Amino acid sequence: MNRPQQASRIAAKFAELKAAGRGALVTYLQGYDPDPATSLALLRGLPGAGADLIEVGVPFTDPMADGPSIQRAALRALKAGATLAGVLALVRDFRKEDSTTPIVLMGYYNPILAYGTERFCTDAAASGVDGLIVVDVPPEEADEIEPLTRAAGLDLIRLVAPTTDEARLPRVLAATSGFIYYVSITGITGTKSASSASLAEAVPRLRKHTELPIAIGFGIRTPAQAAEAAKLADGAVVGTALVDTLAASLDEQGRARPETVRLVLDQVRGLAEAIRQS
Repeated sequence: MNRPQQASRIAAKFAELKAAGRGALVTYLQGYDPDPATSLALLRGLPGAGADLIEVGVPFTDPMADGPSIQRAALRALKAGATLAGVLALVRDFRKEDSTTPIVLMGYYNPILAYGTERFCTDAAASGVDGLIVVDVPPEEADEIEPLTRAAGLDLIRLVAPTTDEARLPRVLAATSGFIYYVSITGITGTKSASSASLAEAVPRLRKHTELPIAIGFGIRTPAQAAEAAKLADGAVVGTALVDTLAASLDEQGRARPETVRLVLDQVRGLAEAIRQS
């Protein structure tokens, strides 16, 4: 099960961007939304459009951290036949053409538990996954998965919220690798945006405790917001805004139209350009 010890794609990408003097654009899309072929076309197009790291959502029936847009995306994906094994196959197909762009799976523990935690970590690493964000497994309850991700060479990326206090912060950060995902709001994805002042205060607080890169997510929708987040931290995560563009492009039956992939990738280009110019 052990992977050769080498710098992860995530660490390598953030180091490359730091040397270039810019922040990362981290994009999120739900696997299999609205169908496997469109999902793969989007994944393959993201790096060329300017995505530096890619988060792939694992569809789940009860995505408690996600707002209405991503909940609907999960339902579309499940209707299209999404499974955890299917999402891993999607990553394997992506890896046939791209061996460098980091891929992070974001989801919930229930599907991993049903798949078998050890088998999942082994299969995820073999499929070309670089990191995991398991939203509903806090560090205090990660004993079942943490040693297995480490053995498989997978980064276990933690969410840090504005409500994570100084006493708990070191415990959360000590159990994190890859990067810190700073949840900029108290709430679910895509429902509101954080103020510049709150972000400018939060990032230095985190930096006192860790040397890991920090990416800001939850509520970043516009190129201007992405550029500001990437300047304050080391990266900006954009998800709901992309999922909304995808959803708005679908036909009455929820199927992709010919322009669906282009519209999402055009939006990614705009976000990437704003980050590069900042």
